[in-house]
Amino acid sequence: MSLFDENAPVPAPRRRMSRASLAGLWAVSFSLVALLILTIVPTSFVIQRPGPVYDTLGSVASGDGEQRPLISISGAETFPTSGTLDLLTVEVLGNRERTPSWLELAAAWFDPARAVVPIDEIFPEGVTTEQRNDENAALMVDSQKEATAAALSELGYDVTSLVRVHQLADDSPAAGILEPDDVIRSVDGQPVTTTAGLRDAVNAAGGRALMLEVDRSGQQRSVEVTPKQMTTDGETRWVIGVTIAQDFDFPIDVTLQLDNVGGPSAGMMFALGIIDTLTPGELTGGERFAGTGTIDATGNVGPIGGIRQKLYGAKDAGAAWFLAPERNCNEVVGHIPDGLRVFSVADLDDALSVVETVSEGGDLDALPTCTAG
Repeated sequence: MSLFDENAPVPAPRRRMSRASLAGLWAVSFSLVALLILTIVPTSFVIQRPGPVYDTLGSVASGDGEQRPLISISGAETFPTSGTLDLLTVEVLGNRERTPSWLELAAAWFDPARAVVPIDEIFPEGVTTEQRNDENAALMVDSQKEATAAALSELGYDVTSLVRVHQLADDSPAAGILEPDDVIRSVDGQPVTTTAGLRDAVNAAGGRALMLEVDRSGQQRSVEVTPKQMTTDGETRWVIGVTIAQDFDFPIDVTLQLDNVGGPSAGMMFALGIIDTLTPGELTGGERFAGTGTIDATGNVGPIGGIRQKLYGAKDAGAAWFLAPERNCNEVVGHIPDGLRVFSVADLDDALSVVETVSEGGDLDALPTCTAG
C-alpha cells in the first residue's frame, strides 16, 4: 500500500512579489509614516500672515459691539474726510502651546503673503503669551500718544512732554519715595521732559543723591533719591530703579478707539488720520492709502516687522498706494504685489508729501521710493 496518493493535486508554487510591487509597498508605508510625522511632530516655527486692516478715518466695533469712530476729537473743530488711511496688522499662527504642523509650514513657504519665523523671535523663551499680549497692548498705547504728539505738533499745537513713572523695580532705591504715575519735572533744578534726559541726569550725578521735583496727583513735592550702580550687557550705569513712560499733556482730547490690536506699528497712520480730521479739505483726495511705521513725538518714522505681509494685506484691502518706512526698504524691494505702488517715508513730512502729491495729481516720479541696497 502506498503512503502517498499519486493522483493528489500538487499545490501551485507561491508567486513572489515583484521588485516594483515591493518598492511601491515600501514607498506607501514610508509616505504614511512621513505624513504622520509631518502632522503631529511639534515644530519650532510660527507663521505670519496678513491680519485685519483698519481705516483710521473710519469706524471700528467697540467692546459692546457698537461702531465708533477710530479717531474721536474734542476741544477743537473737526472736518469731514474721504478716502481711506489704512493701518495694517499681522496675524501670527501658532504659539508655544500649539505650533503649526510641518505641512502648514511647507504650504506657507510657497505663499508670498506668508512668512515662516522661528518661534523665539515672536515668543521669547520664558515669556508667556499673556505677557506678550500685555507688552504689545502697552506699546499700542504708547504709539497712540506719540502719534497724537507728532500730529498736533505738526499742526502747531503746544504739546508738553512729560516723564511719568510707570513702575518700580523690586530693589529700587526709589522704593517708598516715588510712586507709579508720579511725573518727574526736574532733577537738581534742571527740567527733564524725556526719558533720555532723565537717564543722562542720573548718570551725570555719579551716585550722588538727587533732588527730584515730582507732580503727584496734581500736587508738587520734592523728594531725594540716591541712585545705585548697575551693570547690564557689559555697560555700567547709575539708575534710580524705575521704569519710565513717555507721556504728554495735550491741549485737546484725542481718543483712538482700537481694541485687540497691539504693537507700535500703527503710529504713522494714526498721525495722518488725526491731521486729516483736524484740517479743512480732504487730505486723501478720495484715494485709498495704506501704510505702516512707528512714529515718535518729533515725527520720525521707524521700521516695523512683517512688512511683506502688510504689503499683501494692503493689496487685498484694495489700496493702490503704500507708505513704507525708509528703514524697511530692503525688505520691500522685490516683494511688492502687482497693482500696489510703494513710497519710502522717513518722517511725517514725507508721509504728508506723498498723500498730498497723489491726491492733487502731482509728479509721483519725484517722490522717494524703495530701491535695492
